[in-house]
Amino acid sequence: MERRTKVLFLCTGNSARSQMGEAYLRHHAGDRFEVFSAGLTPGGINPYTRRVMEEAGVSLEGQWSKDVREYLGRVNFGYLITVCGHADQNCPRTFLSIGHKLHWDLEDPAAFVGDDEAKMAKFREVRDQIEARVLAWLGELAVTAGQPA
Repeated sequence: MERRTKVLFLCTGNSARSQMGEAYLRHHAGDRFEVFSAGLTPGGINPYTRRVMEEAGVSLEGQWSKDVREYLGRVNFGYLITVCGHADQNCPRTFLSIGHKLHWDLEDPAAFVGDDEAKMAKFREVRDQIEARVLAWLGELAVTAGQPA
């Protein structure tokens, strides 16, 4: 049996961006990757995250907000993908063996202020950016490995 590469999406609160990244990578390539997400100070999955992902037909089943310390010294990741500047700058420097570290600087939709319709629009915008980044990254990996994209 082939081992799947472990990928960790990391942000500050593990409430939106990293949860979306985890769900989209699992949705598009869960057969190739074992996917996780975590936060530096997790605070639960934002209800808007659940709404926009459900709207897109992508499941968050089995996902919950986790502290990055749950993985320190326990899991070796092939890829660490930070999805906010704070996590990128404050990720524990002694984080086990990380094969590759990527940074995708994405706006925090949870910080957006507005009415329900405006918040949904912001979460959709970021959700769509994350899916596009995941698909582009998968395409880059396929090209690097010499596989058809």
